[in-house]
Amino acid sequence: MNNNELYFAHDTAVVDANCKIGNGTKIWHFSHIMSNSTIGDRCNIGQNVVVSPDVILGTNVKVQNNVSIYTGVICEDDVFLGPSMVFTNVINPRSAVNRKNEYAETIVKKGASIGANATIICGNNIGEYALIGAGAVITKEVKDFALVVGNPAKQIGWVSEYGHRLEFDSTGNAICPETKDKYQLINNQVQKINS
Repeated sequence: MNNNELYFAHDTAVVDANCKIGNGTKIWHFSHIMSNSTIGDRCNIGQNVVVSPDVILGTNVKVQNNVSIYTGVICEDDVFLGPSMVFTNVINPRSAVNRKNEYAETIVKKGASIGANATIICGNNIGEYALIGAGAVITKEVKDFALVVGNPAKQIGWVSEYGHRLEFDSTGNAICPETKDKYQLINNQVQKINS
């Protein structure tokens, strides 16, 4: 445990000064949390993860092994980042050109999941409860509840909050097979309907 025993950090993890880490968060082997990062309550930071300066992770964010979360990234509550997925933060990086003042912001909204080995090109926000398939390369904004796959990624459908594919009827209504929650598709946007 760390000094205040509110979160767990493995002995091999490095947590720099001036980080804010929430209650119940776990930081595993060989991970590095860099200065001025903010990590919410009950997060799980897997093995060999880098969280760069000024990154913000909300509550209950799950970060699997070998993920790099670069400056400019904000993950809202309940986000899942699959193994070895990666964010970028500069559109045209060059080793000989310092572009630290050009870091682009990328927001991953509440409940979104990003599959293993996916790449998120900076500046493209991921909508609430979106599901990004393994290996996808995101080159444009992703809508709420969207299911996207491929390189470059294309939307192939919609998913519920629980990650099930939604099949809309002729009136634009669908039901999550697990929760029985109702969803409506209007003007190529999905919203959950309060029961």
